[in-house]
Amino acid sequence: MAAPYVEEVLDSTSEPPTLFDGTTRLYTNYHCPYAQRVWIVRNYKGLQDEIKLVPINLQNRPAWYKEKVYPKNKVPSLEHNGKIIGESLDLVKYIDANFKGPSLLPDDPAKKEFAEELIACSGTFVDNVYASFRGDTVKQAGREFDYLETALHKFEDGHFFLGEFSQVDAVYIPFVERTRLFLYEVWKYDITLGRPKLAEWIQEINKIDAYKPTKIDPQLIVEKYKIRFLGQK
Repeated sequence: MAAPYVEEVLDSTSEPPTLFDGTTRLYTNYHCPYAQRVWIVRNYKGLQDEIKLVPINLQNRPAWYKEKVYPKNKVPSLEHNGKIIGESLDLVKYIDANFKGPSLLPDDPAKKEFAEELIACSGTFVDNVYASFRGDTVKQAGREFDYLETALHKFEDGHFFLGEFSQVDAVYIPFVERTRLFLYEVWKYDITLGRPKLAEWIQEINKIDAYKPTKIDPQLIVEKYKIRFLGQK
């Protein structure tokens, strides 16, 4: 798979950009699922020209990133209006609320409430699926994907969690994308079997133009997860 990126990845040898010069920058990493959430939202709102991607090498981070940009030394972070904002869930909401482009939240109060619930539960979902890799994997992971299947039945007016594509979809898909591949490769567990809504959701997400350029090589995902969770090299 050819990488659809042109921005130089910055490492410990790289000079910093001219900070706080009025440019809006999304400090990111092309392999990080947390950063991918925000990248998808940026793309969906058509902000490719307004928000510049600044990819950071997380294995060889430039010292200036922690010292001058984001003391937590993580990605993603956003440089906007003379300040730095971090944390992927906060950035998904911030970019949606503060920049032009289509809204990723519906007007329907019931859907907004459900969005908050699902986004609040996303950390637990990720933690539980990751924990399953060291336990009764199929049973433990299965409960989490059952949760998504049930959530996708809540509104029947579209293929996504809230009907139309929303913040919720951007929050979950980077982790579903990765764990789906890993679960099938190692345990031959297909998360879509018996979960028709989840299968349809994944199929429809893959048609979203904002999502397509954020995907990474499936083989690379599996290799990284084998090293991280199974200690294999």
